[in-house]
Amino acid sequence: MEKFLGTLRKATKVIEYPIKRDVFLQGDPASAVFYVHKGRVKLTVTSEQGRAAIIGVMSGGNFFGEGCVAGQHVRMMTATAITDCVLIRIDKPAMLAALHEHHEFSESFIAHALTRNIGYEADLVDQLFNSSEKRLARILLLLARYGREGQPERIVPKISHETLAQMVGTTRPHISRFMNKFRKLGFIEYKDGLRVHSSLINITLQN
Repeated sequence: MEKFLGTLRKATKVIEYPIKRDVFLQGDPASAVFYVHKGRVKLTVTSEQGRAAIIGVMSGGNFFGEGCVAGQHVRMMTATAITDCVLIRIDKPAMLAALHEHHEFSESFIAHALTRNIGYEADLVDQLFNSSEKRLARILLLLARYGREGQPERIVPKISHETLAQMVGTTRPHISRFMNKFRKLGFIEYKDGLRVHSSLINITLQN
């Protein structure tokens, strides 16, 4: 993927974003797609009443801001670096041209978009039917990239309890209580960062 993006040359730009720097804000003009080369970016939606919710965390190998290629004129969310990041910015016209002219790239991008949509559907079901404890366990497993071959069982860097609370849809004290419970049960440990063990999946399987 990155090798192909490199062929777009002047239509792309490699940009470094330090932790907590906004990539774009909700309401900004939607004029480019971003690809995560390194680091993690959170996507947040804020209501008219000022209530914010994290709808996703993008890590290396993920696109975000792709709504612009589907006719979105303004950003529907805010993207913020939660680690030091290196992103590839692809101008909208170049992205559209690449999707029309390069079949293999188009297939890969569509597969990415479908996977994202499936993830959003799973998140919605999780939010509607599962407890806060189960939602937290699922989010930790996803952030640790559990189930992906060759990926370490570790979250690097540490994600704050406040951020986890926004992702789960609960309060920070609840997150702290659940995290202490997970630690005592041996599902997670604080060693060179937060390490998530595969045994945490037992929480998601409970009735």
